[in-house]
Amino acid sequence: MRARDYGIAIGAGEPGPENAITDVAGVSVGHATLIDGASVRTGVTVIMPSDEIWAAPVFAGSHRLNGNGEMTGLEWVRESGLLTSPVAITNTHSVGVVRDALIAHRSRGGSAGMSPWALPVVGETWDGVLNDLGGFHVRPEHVEQAIAAAAPGPVAEGNVGGGTGMICHGFKGGIGTASRRGTEDHGGYTVGVLVQANHGRRARLAINGAPVGQRIGADEVPLPGGPPGAGSIIAVVATDAPLLPHQCDRLAQRAGLGVARVGGVGEHTSGDLFLCFATGNTGMTVGEDEDQGPVTAPLAMLSDAYITRLFDAVVEATEEAIVNALLAAETMRGRDGNVAYALDGDRLLSVL
Repeated sequence: MRARDYGIAIGAGEPGPENAITDVAGVSVGHATLIDGASVRTGVTVIMPSDEIWAAPVFAGSHRLNGNGEMTGLEWVRESGLLTSPVAITNTHSVGVVRDALIAHRSRGGSAGMSPWALPVVGETWDGVLNDLGGFHVRPEHVEQAIAAAAPGPVAEGNVGGGTGMICHGFKGGIGTASRRGTEDHGGYTVGVLVQANHGRRARLAINGAPVGQRIGADEVPLPGGPPGAGSIIAVVATDAPLLPHQCDRLAQRAGLGVARVGGVGEHTSGDLFLCFATGNTGMTVGEDEDQGPVTAPLAMLSDAYITRLFDAVVEATEEAIVNALLAAETMRGRDGNVAYALDGDRLLSVL
């Protein structure tokens, strides 16, 4: 179940057909979910900006709300303004193996039109309350499974992929997604957001302005353990608007406002990292060989007079993606018998 299944509409914008990041044409998402025994609760999620991303980069930008986390490859995104790889999200201790597996997958696919090296983007959040984090259960074959499963259309949410063992505002969290579609007089562009929500304190949880976390306290729904607010959130923003890298930075920054609307503040021990990529310019190359390819590339840029509507879309879609993660997630028991309880949709409606 998602927010709109309960009649909960976030903001005034109109969602795309799937209300997901895959409403941006060419974007696909795949998960590999690992649930085994009493203590394995983890996985990996892969976002493909396009099927040709290794050889046909897109403009991108990023933002850090709080930096107690990791997203590999961001230095090259900041330097070049380009995203040259899929985006993967997993648990904190599996970033390295997922990064290496993405490079291995690329190498097996041939190198025509590609750079001789790769700096893939892999983000993480900490699932150590429910998952045996130090067991290193995510392996290269699971990354391959997530890539093979990547598809357009509806996106599985909650306890799936990298979100399998995650906790959000003291409830079971995980993967969530949402989108907004602009009006034709502002270009008709689509913005989609996918989050791995593992952040926030119960008392601060707010949905559509209602103090949900204060109304549903630990005396009613027990907290799962661990320091309050010690988790993190990764948000990936996609749009088909023709944005330049500095404009992508600006959209990534607005994901933080969506996090704040649900009650996140970027706590000291939270890793809140946001990436935005824009598919509205095509035909670019990785630019490794100075004497090959065109000297210039024709580009389009959205006028900044119209960018505020995209800001609105990012804020609303991020907020709704977090709520969708909460409502799609199911109660999970994991390592050492720890339990993260789901946010019950009917109880949420009674609070609203």
